[in-house]
Amino acid sequence: MRPSLQLKMGQQLTMTPQLQQAIRLLQLSSLELHQEIQEALDSNPLLDAEDESLNHEKSEQSIEDVLGETEGQNKTTDDDTDWAQEEINTTEALQTETISEEMSTDTTWDDYMSAAPASSGPAYEGEDTVYQGETTDNIQDHLRWQLNLSTFTEQDLAIATAIIDGVDEKGFLRLTAEDIVEAIDIEDVEIEEVEAVLKRIQLFDPVGVACRGLQECLSVQLKQFSNDTPWKFEAIDVIDNYIDLLANRDYRTLLRKTKLKEPDLKDILELIQQLNPNPASVVIKDEIDYVIPDVTVVKKKGRWLVELNPNSMPKLKINEQYASLSKTSKNTSDTQFVRSHLQEAKWFIKSLESRNDTLLKVSNCIVQQQQGFFEYGPEAMKPMVLNDVAEMVDMHESTISRVTTQKYMHTPRGIFELKYFFSSHVSTENGGECSSTAIRALIRKLVAAENQAKPLSDSKIAEILADQGIQVARRTIAKYRESLNIPPSNQRKRLV
Repeated sequence: MRPSLQLKMGQQLTMTPQLQQAIRLLQLSSLELHQEIQEALDSNPLLDAEDESLNHEKSEQSIEDVLGETEGQNKTTDDDTDWAQEEINTTEALQTETISEEMSTDTTWDDYMSAAPASSGPAYEGEDTVYQGETTDNIQDHLRWQLNLSTFTEQDLAIATAIIDGVDEKGFLRLTAEDIVEAIDIEDVEIEEVEAVLKRIQLFDPVGVACRGLQECLSVQLKQFSNDTPWKFEAIDVIDNYIDLLANRDYRTLLRKTKLKEPDLKDILELIQQLNPNPASVVIKDEIDYVIPDVTVVKKKGRWLVELNPNSMPKLKINEQYASLSKTSKNTSDTQFVRSHLQEAKWFIKSLESRNDTLLKVSNCIVQQQQGFFEYGPEAMKPMVLNDVAEMVDMHESTISRVTTQKYMHTPRGIFELKYFFSSHVSTENGGECSSTAIRALIRKLVAAENQAKPLSDSKIAEILADQGIQVARRTIAKYRESLNIPPSNQRKRLV
């Protein structure tokens, strides 16, 4: 076979730098986007924010300072200069768009969404909550602070220090008295001495800390109540001798063994419920992330409208003063420096605009499809999957996945991740469809209204839903109930 030359014509998609940047920005949450924008502002002198507070570092730079960066780069060897010029030429060859063309391309960046990995995150099933929080000292620091304000002998101080070191994050002591004796380097320390110091520590704030289990923790707290507290001693008897029956909510056996009447046991349980089973919780606060809504939904003149949250992303602009240097500068290196950064700034702004347009388009589609939710709540949620929205907005399904992950919507009913509005469907008796989110809402409503003395079983909930025309298997009810963190019926039973 003789070698020959053939000319073929074809089309091929190319992942240009601006498309890669647009894909990456689309996946970022609002907090991550703020960090990305700040890094771009710090590294690119041609990029400015309309909020002057974000330009604090750049405000200290003069035009001479900016161009001085290129002058410093020019003080290199001839080889380095040739290499730098070669890199500039290569960059110019790759960047087919000119400054005046901004970001023109034959293909849209949505065509490339399936090429980049979609970020994954748990679907938001929570209530209307904005997560905010702070972290305080740990429980050991809190106890040591009180120890320094107390009077202890040198030996008791060593014992108390060993006890505090053995307290875990929940406030419980995970060491035995024998372990503490071995831990301290003091001779002739008796277990009785350790027990005596331990009792003092257990009365530190919060009361019940450094106990060796839940039973001892609750008992210590009860014993600090005044002796004239109604049902104090009966509650101590229940905790010390029948805590297993109490944990299993076996009230019938508990009534028989304690020989109490049901109204009396209710009063005792009310007293026990005032105790804190996790004493360290009043000291240690979980560190919680902030959630900044990306879009806001409001009802105006009978219509539900979607608006971008202006606080979720600052507006950017080109620094015209620096940009004009590309025309006035006589130094080739300075001109090239300004032009390359000007191109990067325009790409970045265009990518942000594309992100906003996509986010707004998808959010409008969600609101249009889920108007029942905004009017009547989760029980009116319609079944909807990513492909439904992808077809409506003419985008790839992976694009919808990216734009709905870690993006939040502020509604009159609370703040929800966009993924919350997507759910599978369950067939109804009349041939229709019901959203799994709506079924979860119905389960939550039924459990909230149930008789706590006779809680609804999963089978009973399935029967109630069947009476409403929604056919759901018992195991499906159990799965949805567990996703809502609702315990089974035997654990929900209570007298008070």
